[in-house]
Amino acid sequence: MFKKTILAVAIATLAFAQAAKAQTNFQTFYDFGRKHFTTTLEGFHQDNWGNTFFFIDYDFNNKVDGKVISPNGTYFEIARCLNFWQNSALAPLSLQVEYNGGISTGGTSIFPINSAFLAGIDWFLHSKDYKNTLNLKLLYKHFVHMESFIPAQFTAVWGCQDLFGLTGVRFSGFVDVWTEGNSVVILSEPQLWYNIGGLFGCPNFNIGGEVELSYNFGGLSYTTGKNFNVMPCLGTKWVF
Repeated sequence: MFKKTILAVAIATLAFAQAAKAQTNFQTFYDFGRKHFTTTLEGFHQDNWGNTFFFIDYDFNNKVDGKVISPNGTYFEIARCLNFWQNSALAPLSLQVEYNGGISTGGTSIFPINSAFLAGIDWFLHSKDYKNTLNLKLLYKHFVHMESFIPAQFTAVWGCQDLFGLTGVRFSGFVDVWTEGNSVVILSEPQLWYNIGGLFGCPNFNIGGEVELSYNFGGLSYTTGKNFNVMPCLGTKWVF
């Protein structure tokens, strides 16, 4: 869950928009740590005032008689970057507002992912050809019905296209650091994709995977009994 991917992923960058004004993609993962499938629908759209990014995760692990009958967890995130000065020296700087929230399950337990409202700044860095990008975000973060000793989140989002000169290989991901109560939470999801469809005239199709690395991450730490967790996944991505 939480395929901030790209974005949240590296898609939500002004540089990426140089190559595509809009993109929607659908990802399917098998999570070897949690032993279930997760789907992610992502969208990125740019306009003259900035860009909008969103994604919706569904975890499929609600079983009856050993068969999955429905999702048992979901997470939604939407972020808006405002940039009215794209042709000025401050073009790399955007103002960002964001909402996220959802619900997760572990065994027979249900863990609400409290609604959170964020606001702050995004600074965008890139190589000359825009194949390598980095977004650095510093955001005020307010949880509904939950206090944090430092109400802030730091996010780094990266994307590397044609990694090491290999056409069709993309390395992307993010790192989030925030606080919940008196705890520091760290979440990172590096992804590696290969545009295998490009070999047979179907550039929409990608194969790859990700590794979810987390520390003090909500219900996951509770269910595993460990503060630090590693959850590898394999998946596919279709770009519409």
